[in-house]
Amino acid sequence: MSLKSRQIKQIKKFVEELEQYRGRHTELVSVYVPSGYDLNKVINQLSQEQGTATNIKSTSTRKNVIDALEKMIQHLKLYTRTPENGMAAFSGNVSDREGQSDVRVWSFDPPVPINLRIYRCDKEFVLDPIREMAESKEIYGLVVLDRREATIGILKGKSIIPLANTKSNVPGKTRAGGQSAHRFERLREGAALDFYKKVAEYMKSEFLGNSDIKGILLGGPGPTKHQFLETGDLTNDVKKKIIAVKDITYTDQFGLNELLEKCEDVLADDEIAEEKKLVSDFLHRLATKPNSVTYGKDQVMEKLKIGAVDRVLISEDIDDVIIDNFEDEAEKVGTTVFQISKDTREGAQLYDIGGYAAILRYEDSS
Repeated sequence: MSLKSRQIKQIKKFVEELEQYRGRHTELVSVYVPSGYDLNKVINQLSQEQGTATNIKSTSTRKNVIDALEKMIQHLKLYTRTPENGMAAFSGNVSDREGQSDVRVWSFDPPVPINLRIYRCDKEFVLDPIREMAESKEIYGLVVLDRREATIGILKGKSIIPLANTKSNVPGKTRAGGQSAHRFERLREGAALDFYKKVAEYMKSEFLGNSDIKGILLGGPGPTKHQFLETGDLTNDVKKKIIAVKDITYTDQFGLNELLEKCEDVLADDEIAEEKKLVSDFLHRLATKPNSVTYGKDQVMEKLKIGAVDRVLISEDIDDVIIDNFEDEAEKVGTTVFQISKDTREGAQLYDIGGYAAILRYEDSS
């Protein structure tokens, strides 16, 4: 499930608020309850933890932990059942003055199911599972190879997931006695071609049928990666998805990490390129088929409400409340809202015409 920009903003705002707090000791409580889990079991566990906390030697830490757990328990008792996607709750003394008490509690109902069961007291709240929800879920294919081996993986958000590692049968550079140099080199080249074809098959099976793959990043030492592109029997559909070819040292899982580091600029540019493409499409239609687009806040909203809009483009500088309003209307009619930065020439052009534009589902004859 992909999140709307509004949901991502809400998640980031929630995380930003909680990550500013630090406990003097391990006294900030984080609880994650998975979807479908009995909330009463969580409450019972926290009550038991209160009893255990009486053994804490430090008077202030003991009080802070017990108070945080009590605040959490009372908050969880307000729920008649666990929310559909599970929940996360956080409590602790967040006073910035030693000896003073300001115990607060926060809860978070996630837009996607939580599958974690966590209870932890620490100096900071456990926020990584929530941070990950706001990360990009775009997928890129990763391939690193030389003549000896190849490793294939995917980049999903910020996580690298290895899919396959395969070794070649290319003989080393030392030939057996009695073999001519020419014949030996032919054997090596033939084995390399067979290996390239095997890697190409892996890429085809792993990447071609996955519509979520935005692009493929390819890397390797020396000229091997270019030879692979020229002679590796790659289909045109796979070749079209390759958006970067980089020189790297390793061809194992370390190579996947190295490839990602080398391609950070490419991935950033790819996101920008998508925004540029959207605005360029709108501007081209505006010049050639003006009845297929509209712009201006009121004009876009009017067309959106009657279901005539395919895509809405809104400048990122527009107030969040207004963007939320557009997203609510768009959800009713199955329309997608794209937020466009001003960092490109096209994005600046959108902002200059008011920051609101729409590509219609059909030409307006009125």
